[in-house]
Amino acid sequence: MIDQQVSLRGGAARLPVRPRTGRYLVLAAVFVCAACGLVYELELVALASYLIGDSVTQASVVLSVMVFAMGIGSLLAKRLRNRAAVGFGLIEAALALVGGFSALVLYASFAWFGESRYALVGFSLTIGVLIGAEIPLLMTLIQRVDRQDAGGAVADLFAADYVGALVGGLAFPFLLLPMLGQLTGALLTGAVNAAAGGALVLWVFRRDVTPRARWLLIAANVTVIAVLATAALLADDFERAARRAVYGDQVRVAVQTDVQEVVLTGAGRSSLDLYLDGRLRVSSRDEYRYHEALVHPAMNGTRTRVLILGGGDGLAAREVLRYPDVRSVTLVELDPAVTRLARTDHALSALNAHALDDPRVTTVTGDAFTWLRTARGRYDVVISDLPDPGISASTKLYSAEFYGLIAEALAPDGRLAVHAGPPVGRPRTYWTVDASMRAAGLRPRPYRISGRQSGFAAGPDRAKEGAGGDRGWGFLLAGTAATPTLGLAPDAPALRSLSVPGLLDAGRRAEAGRLSGLAPSTLVHPRYWEGR
Repeated sequence: MIDQQVSLRGGAARLPVRPRTGRYLVLAAVFVCAACGLVYELELVALASYLIGDSVTQASVVLSVMVFAMGIGSLLAKRLRNRAAVGFGLIEAALALVGGFSALVLYASFAWFGESRYALVGFSLTIGVLIGAEIPLLMTLIQRVDRQDAGGAVADLFAADYVGALVGGLAFPFLLLPMLGQLTGALLTGAVNAAAGGALVLWVFRRDVTPRARWLLIAANVTVIAVLATAALLADDFERAARRAVYGDQVRVAVQTDVQEVVLTGAGRSSLDLYLDGRLRVSSRDEYRYHEALVHPAMNGTRTRVLILGGGDGLAAREVLRYPDVRSVTLVELDPAVTRLARTDHALSALNAHALDDPRVTTVTGDAFTWLRTARGRYDVVISDLPDPGISASTKLYSAEFYGLIAEALAPDGRLAVHAGPPVGRPRTYWTVDASMRAAGLRPRPYRISGRQSGFAAGPDRAKEGAGGDRGWGFLLAGTAATPTLGLAPDAPALRSLSVPGLLDAGRRAEAGRLSGLAPSTLVHPRYWEGR
């Protein structure tokens, strides 16, 4: 049976090495190609999550499309089995080119066209087809190198493939992403991919390919590696040009941290914008409206000890510290780069009035959910200044379990203020936050104010979104014993945008849009499904 299989594939290969050594070389190529393939996959998921948001949806799209495409690729590869060596070499060159450039093209489509979903699906489909075509061809090659039963060949092949995937999966977050970044990391992976595929065919199987095919493979691989290397040399220039297209011409700080991309634009505190992963989080032109509405209603009562979850920009802390009877403020921020910028950047520190340098403020680097599980003591006020709720890393920070932890950390008459997203633009999300707080035993009161919605994506349409996409901010003020009254403390400082009549009207407007009967969002059943 094996002899029949081998003869169908054109007989045993004429190798420059012993068959066992040739088999190990094929398995080594499988290992490298599998590692590169998983890097492409993870790079698409990560970049799509940064640019589009909603990491669960983006991961589902990439993985499902790629797995489907791999099946298509496996079927198409049947036509190449009689020329397995040449076919494999050309497929690896194509995969190296497409996978290597996938991050660059995805970022370019976002920067200049404001839309990268179609590019994401296209690359997932193409890369999946090429990866799927590898296995049948490699199966043919390994059986031509060293005669063994089909079961043993499959076992060896998949063992090398899975171990390579493990190495690629670990190399991406711990080596490529922090050291090289998305663009250069993908380009380098493509070069390695092309080199591994080309070396296997042009050395181990060089006697099985015609001179014309050999020169074709050499030209293809040299061209691919040269193009990838040129792109890597120009990656910094491309990134600067794309960043200008996304954020404008006044980018002052651009940092890729372990958590997110942090970008500051604007020459001073009057024109400062802070973007996190391509989404506007702070605009100095109207941030005071947001932070006054978030903080001051919760400060109506005892406020000796205050906890701020998120808010690493220091702006919520600025508003809290306007009350002289506040004795301590604990600020829990996931990304230390944000709090570092809030202290050291001249424009941002001026905007937050150097709040993080106040001796009453203690900053803690950590995940708010994890930190609350071990928190000691009770707080009079908790301010939740976190990213918009969505099917993403922020989901657990808007879950019933999270609000249960906050309820335990609140003093008996304590208050919690939560930024819950735009109630007009995403009403189901907003009222799901309300339902989740109620499920945790809190008693929330809704209110919303007008203003430019934070969180819109940067890009070519950012001016249109900022001016015409005004959907306002939505908040919830909650207590444990009773529903708090919307109002301001008698000794509240002078505010630019907020008044008691305005707050009462904000509460009525929010209540008028109430959606009833929504289920709470939990860790095992997140319900924030509306688009960002």
